[in-house]
Order: sequence, then C-alpha cells, then structure tokens
Amino acid sequence: MIKACLYGLLCWLACTSVWAEQTLTIGYAQQSDDPRYDDKHLTAQFLGQALGRPYAGAEVALKEVKFHGQNAGIQFALEPAEATTSADLIKQLEALQGKGVRFILTDLPATTLSEVATAFKGKDVVFFNVSAPEDSLRQAQCQANVFHTLPNHAMQADALVQYLVAHQWKEVLVLEGSNPADQLLTAAFERAAKRYGAKIVAKRPFVLGNDPRERDKNNIALLTGAADYDAVYIADSQGEFARNAAYQTLLPRPVIGSEGLNALAWNWAWQRHGAPQVEKRFEKIASRRMSDPDWAAWIAVKTIATAVQQTNGDDFNKLRAFLTANDTTLDGAKGSASSFRPWDHQLRQPLLLSTHNWVIERAPVTGFLHEKNNLDTLGFDEHDSTCKF
Repeated sequence: MIKACLYGLLCWLACTSVWAEQTLTIGYAQQSDDPRYDDKHLTAQFLGQALGRPYAGAEVALKEVKFHGQNAGIQFALEPAEATTSADLIKQLEALQGKGVRFILTDLPATTLSEVATAFKGKDVVFFNVSAPEDSLRQAQCQANVFHTLPNHAMQADALVQYLVAHQWKEVLVLEGSNPADQLLTAAFERAAKRYGAKIVAKRPFVLGNDPRERDKNNIALLTGAADYDAVYIADSQGEFARNAAYQTLLPRPVIGSEGLNALAWNWAWQRHGAPQVEKRFEKIASRRMSDPDWAAWIAVKTIATAVQQTNGDDFNKLRAFLTANDTTLDGAKGSASSFRPWDHQLRQPLLLSTHNWVIERAPVTGFLHEKNNLDTLGFDEHDSTCKF
C-alpha cells in the first residue's frame, strides 16, 4: 500500500514537472543603432516621444501574466533578438522561429519592420509593432502578420481635432519642420481637420537655429504673426523646435501637437482604471516613467497571455484567431475595452489628451460617435482604409 502511494506520488510529481515546463516564449526584436534612441534625441523629451527602449514594458507585463496560462500549464518567457541590419535580424528571428517562437514584439523603425515582416509572409509568425506610428504601416504597406499596439499618427490627429472642434477652436495655424517625419504628422493632421471640420488657416515651415537670415522661419513670434487662429499645431518629430514654442506665439493661443497638448497612448499622470499601479510597477523596473512605446510593449505581452488564457492553450491558429475575434476585449488600464481592427490590425484604444504632467481629457471626446464602436472615430475606419491583406 505504501509503495503504491509512493509510486502514485512520484507519478504526480513527474506529471506536474512536465506540465510546468511548458513555456510559451515571446520574441522581442530591436535594432542596435536605432536613431530614435540616440541620447541627443531622448534629451528633447517632447510630448509622445519614447523615453528609452520599451523592453521594460514587456518585462512588467511578463510579471503580471505569470498566472494567465496556469490552467493550460503554460508559463511565459521573453527572448530578445538584436541586430544592426534587417538581414541579420531576420536570421536571428528565423532561429527563434525554429525553436517554436510564434509571437514577436518589434521595436523597429517602419522600414525595418516592413522588411522583417515581408520575410515571414505566409509563415506562422505574428509581429506586434510597439514603436512605429507611421500610417503607411496600417494602409498601403499593411501586412497580415503585423498587429499594431502603438497608436498611429491618424489616431492621434483625430483625437486632437476632436478636442479642438468640441471647444470651437476650429481655426488652426500649422508649423511644419523639414524632416520627412514632420510631413507625415502634418498629413495626418490635415486629414483629421477635413474629417471633423477644422480649418487650417496657414501652413508655415520652420527651421532650427538662430541664423538671422532665417528669422522668419526660426522666430516663433514672426512665424505666428500676420494670421488669426484659435490654436497652433506643431509638427516636429525631433522636438527641438517645439519645446521652445509654448508662450512664444504672437497671439495668446494654445500650442498642440509635438508640444503643449498631444494625444498619447499613455501618461504617467492618468489616475484611473488601475493605471497608477501599472506606472508604479514600470518605474520600479525601468527607473523612469512609462511612455507610449512602453505601454505598447506592455499591452502586446498582455494580449498574448490573454489569448492563451481565453483559448486555454498555445495552439497558434486559435491564438491568432482570438486577436481579431468579434468578442475579444483587452484591458489597457485606460477604461474602454480595446480590440484589434480586422481591416488593418490596429489596436482600438482610447487616447489620453495630455500635457507633460496632466491628462486633460480622454478621446474619443464626448459627442463623437460611431455606429459600431466609438473608438473607430480615431484613425482609419473600415470604409476609408486602403489596407488590403
């Protein structure tokens, strides 16, 4: 009898050991020399920029989801891959795929992300874009194996314009830099203005520096003169010009966009829906505040773990189907339930209309409604999406 009991106990322990050893590894891809994390760029700290590599966001989520796979006997792990070129990164990710990795967070510039995703077209791999906001990745260059947890430029611009229109600040002066990324910001704002009835009274280029020959392009008072407007929108992807703009405009008007007020995925000052606890856990690991890409990495890992929990397993096809299922809801610590749009794989989510240290309002702004989901008033709705998987 004793021997039988001991044998049964050993069998149970062996089975438990095997059960506990099932690990779903999540890949994490980043570019070694990514200019977005250059020290000079990070110093500007304009509204919405990354404050550091978002890997810490994934680490925080990993700690939070350690029980999500318990019923299925699954635990979670992260495995990073880093390289300077797309080709080298693809080789590393192929090696991860060979080891069974099917879900990969990508902290990559848009061009690199496109090249990597193309290399895995038709394979059982899903990428989560956590740091590239370009609209093109959700439109003409969209790919079926890429899901976007970071909000895109169109979503942010729509949220800003909703706020302006709700306050009857409909006439806007646009200041635009010469960087191609600045032009993408302007294009998104122009689209949003047309969508919601704001008017761009003028668009003026700015340049960095103190060259007196360029005073009409680097002096904010001169740039904002000879026009009437309700707000000034600044498209500055580097932040160096924008951070000097507040309180420098010729007319006493609010500054929005890259400085003043912006629509963010995350703000450390958000005090509701469990956000302070998420922020506290992040700061403990990263020794800094959480920014948009950090949140995007955090929710990406949470999404994968939630899929495992809800499907009670790690079957890739079931997990992949869960992402775009009609009844899928994800908690991003911002209130309204998030979900992925099936037509472009962008994560629906409320945005926080924020200054550097306060959340003024949450978008979609009250009064902006949609026939199916009010979150689809932010970004590309199904009828105006050009994405073709």
